[in-house]
Amino acid sequence: MQIESTRFGRIEVDPETIIEFTQPLAGFEGSRRFKLLHEDSAQPIVMWLQSLDEPDVAFNLIDPAQLGLTYEIELSDAEAAALQMQNPADVSVLLLIGKEEEHLAPKPSSPILINTSARLGLQKSGIRAQIIFTNR
Repeated sequence: MQIESTRFGRIEVDPETIIEFTQPLAGFEGSRRFKLLHEDSAQPIVMWLQSLDEPDVAFNLIDPAQLGLTYEIELSDAEAAALQMQNPADVSVLLLIGKEEEHLAPKPSSPILINTSARLGLQKSGIRAQIIFTNR
């Protein structure tokens, strides 16, 4: 299927790669279906979560490991069921990047969780990230 987006223009989306959020992201109730886009690289730095329901809605995302952050996230039974989580290794954690004053900054307290096997996502609020510094 093809969709039109304001940021990327017309893009081809394989229906088997659509990520569905059973609960909408805060403030974006009209968007439930998304496509995860990234640069053509084995380890992309920035990714985009493009809404398939609202062409104007796209979020910048980053892997928290790129920032030296690690998470231990405890899910409720309802959250685990919403993600259809069978194996925790299937769930990717990504951070939204938003504008704060004059610069972009990650939002570590509200990560996006995506079950890559089931193609289901949710936003988890109120998380505390532990900062781990690594040599790069």
